[in-house]
Amino acid sequence: MFANVPHALSLRTRVLLVLTALFATLTPAAPAAPAAAEAARPSGSPHGAEVVAVTQVADRQIDLSVRSTALGGRTVKVRLLTPDGWNPADRRRQHWPTLWLLHGCCGDYTSWTARTDVAETAALRDVLVVMPEAGWNGWYSDWWNHGEGGDPAWETFHTEELRHLLERDWGAGRDRVVAGLSMGGQGALLYAARHPGMFKATASYSGSAHPLLNDESVNRILGFFAGQDNDPLRVWGDPVAQRRIWKAHDPFHLAKRLRSIPVYLSCGDGTTGPLDAPGAVSALETDFNRQNHALAEELRRVGARHLTTNFYGPGTHVWAYWERELHASLPMLLGALRSGH
Repeated sequence: MFANVPHALSLRTRVLLVLTALFATLTPAAPAAPAAAEAARPSGSPHGAEVVAVTQVADRQIDLSVRSTALGGRTVKVRLLTPDGWNPADRRRQHWPTLWLLHGCCGDYTSWTARTDVAETAALRDVLVVMPEAGWNGWYSDWWNHGEGGDPAWETFHTEELRHLLERDWGAGRDRVVAGLSMGGQGALLYAARHPGMFKATASYSGSAHPLLNDESVNRILGFFAGQDNDPLRVWGDPVAQRRIWKAHDPFHLAKRLRSIPVYLSCGDGTTGPLDAPGAVSALETDFNRQNHALAEELRRVGARHLTTNFYGPGTHVWAYWERELHASLPMLLGALRSGH
């Protein structure tokens, strides 16, 4: 309902209008003048991202349209599931602990709310849940692009641009945890490992936890990289010639950086499980199961202090398991937010 703000208005004026309307809807009893004064602050970020539109899509669900320098100036969506009492216009009060939920390949920023009961989960009513767009097959990485870098730089967008924008203007605090499924499971592990101190815990559900495990694993992820007629070498380069880049994006090779925070790994074995249609199998889940076992062993080898695994046997690569595993891992994730691990 905020998408049709006239383009002729200045960015500052447009931001004031949409935020004032938003806060009037969400907190009708709040005094209008202080909210308007706070909302008058520009939403542009010194780190290269700015909010250009705001849409309330459901109760407690807000979509931000964010224009990103790291993504070549493109605008992408970020869905927020907001906590009770959330009012980002009041910067003198609480900044909320934050759970980042990352979607998988072929999904988008709407996947978690569309495919699970996350919006109805009572335990999440006192945290800010951030569900960012990450591309159909963006792999939570700044793409190599044959040595040129540049667009897309999903990692920079999420961990620098979006993080600063949310903390400055949208009530996000600095206590964060991250979880994701499949491609997003790899992303959750990568972000926690590659940005020490940014996340207090991480959870991966059926994630690509060791893409360099063997030739099958390498070829499978290259197949994903080639999706939508893309050049598969744009993402991390050649797995031999650019081995250093591949290892820098392989959670197995970053295990030492994960050993001091709580880590939750779960995966099925790809055979028909209790939440599957009869006869369903998944070679992808079988491969990821081997990868997760390898990462768990490596984490134990390097002295991981807080590792939880749920390798539940029969089960394929489908949402029913990921919803279940989100609920199973929430005590660990939310506990890390409370305890300051």
